[in-house]
Parts: sequence; structure tokens; C-alpha cells
Amino acid sequence: MRIPVRTRVRTSRGFSIIELLIVVAIILIIAAIAVPKLLQARLSATEAAAVASVRTITTAEVGYLTAYPSVGYAAQLSDLGTGGATPCVPLPTSACLIDDSLATASAAPGKGGYIYTATGSLGTFLVTAVPVSNTGGARSFCEVADNVPRVNPAGTAISNAAACMGLQPVQ
Repeated sequence: MRIPVRTRVRTSRGFSIIELLIVVAIILIIAAIAVPKLLQARLSATEAAAVASVRTITTAEVGYLTAYPSVGYAAQLSDLGTGGATPCVPLPTSACLIDDSLATASAAPGKGGYIYTATGSLGTFLVTAVPVSNTGGARSFCEVADNVPRVNPAGTAISNAAACMGLQPVQ
């Protein structure tokens, strides 16, 4: 007696090239929609961090004036930092009010894509955050002794306290 031999029918279990192309096209469409939104969110976060840093420096300027009333506001941004000393001993040239990463962010590449400056005298001060080209935000920010952060939509440097006062407050 002979046993019948079964023949196997082979079926393809992979994806066709058309199916793979459709999946790749869908992924590219989703990426084309998501990437601009991601870049806009990153820009907004960078600018929000710059405004927060300007507020931190402004608070430090007020603390500096309280600690050294005969000196007035800090003459430069580095006067608000620690000066690299550990432990930090407060002096008019290193008041220990802000972190050195912010106190030394007055030269490129800055901190978070921005270059920060703080200049002061006995009567007033000016704190600015100007974006580094192609790495920071699109706008620059400033604040003076009235404690109102202001924005320069052009993203250029703010030269003095009067120029800062002429700008719109941050919304």
C-alpha cells in the first residue's frame, strides 16, 4: 500500500515593496508635520529660559544693592557670581548670588544660546539676554530697576536702560 504524499503549497509571508513604500511615505508625512512644531517648541523653551535667567539676574542685582548699598548695583555680571571660590565668601566683586554658569555667560557661546550682560551703578542697572546667532532664540530680552522684563522682537542688543524702557513687556 502506498501512502499519498502531500504537496506543500508555499505562501509568501513578507511585505511587498509597495506596502513598505506606503509605510515609509506615512512616516515621512508625520515627520513633516511634527518637526516644525518641535522646532517651535524648542525655540519657545529657549526664550522662556532666557527670560527666567534675566529674572534671576535682576533678583541678584536687588540682593547686591541690599548687601552693598554704598556700591549700588553690581557693575558687571561676574560680580554677582562666586568667582570660582569654594566656599564662596561674599565680596563686592563676587557676591555669591548666582551660579557661575550664569555669571560667566557674557561671552559666546553663552548659556542656552544667549549671551547675558548686567551693568549697574548706584542708581540703576540693565540686564540683557541677546541670542547667539543660529543657536538661541529669535528675540532678545532686558530688564531694568522697574522689574518688568521686556522683549526686543528684532533680537538685537539693547544698548542702555532708556532703550530697554522703550520696549514692550514680555507677554
